[in-house]
Amino acid sequence: MENKLRVASYNIHKGLSVFNRRLVVHELRAALSRLVPDIVLLQEVQGAHQRHARRFAYWPIDPQHEYLAGGELTALYGRNANYRHGHHGNALLSRFPVRRWDNHDLTLHRYEQRGLLHAVLEVPDWQRPLHALSVHLNLRAQDRRRQLKLLAEYVLAEVPVHAPVVLAGDFNDWRCEATPFMAHELGLIEAFETLHGAPARSFPARLPVLTLDRMYVRGFKVEVAHVLRGLPWTGLSDHAPLYAELVRESMHG
Repeated sequence: MENKLRVASYNIHKGLSVFNRRLVVHELRAALSRLVPDIVLLQEVQGAHQRHARRFAYWPIDPQHEYLAGGELTALYGRNANYRHGHHGNALLSRFPVRRWDNHDLTLHRYEQRGLLHAVLEVPDWQRPLHALSVHLNLRAQDRRRQLKLLAEYVLAEVPVHAPVVLAGDFNDWRCEATPFMAHELGLIEAFETLHGAPARSFPARLPVLTLDRMYVRGFKVEVAHVLRGLPWTGLSDHAPLYAELVRESMHG
């Protein structure tokens, strides 16, 4: 009976290099595949972009979330930001069957269109389904506080209190305000703070100093928590990805 989850969370910068000079989505797919993940929670995934499709000779025919899944994982996409030439949002890639999913809007103003992508996953031999959520919050602290409240309201309404949970993404939380809120409101622990005593430094990717990304869990022991630095990750996004291995605390639940 498998009770370990391999989880990655990554703001992929729309599949382009840091200054949008180079298409890196092909390298990104190869790098993610080598992790052999069970779940990948992605932010800034380009659903479509007409200009980029014309500019880059090897722009994938499939939307980025489907291309990154590579036929091995189930791909879900939550469209959040819409503009003249395309759209982007969060995505979720899963090795497990999807029972249901929902894209919940967290947009507060038109300059930052954000969302929360939620999937209920059927993990073999688990009595309770796994709830996986990919999120991207605003840059302004005042906005993030409002969005955290909206996020908590959604989780309390849609996720059973005893269900295993993995909730990760780009929280833009350099003030480190999210973790005490998530613990108090939802009973979630942060993987890196639990294992290492501090949140992950994930931005900018070449020399990570800011703690923008988070991975919150419930119903798991955190066995491994790494920021993936160096090659091949350095040139693939402005963020470094988070990777964790989680062990289910109670296989009776």
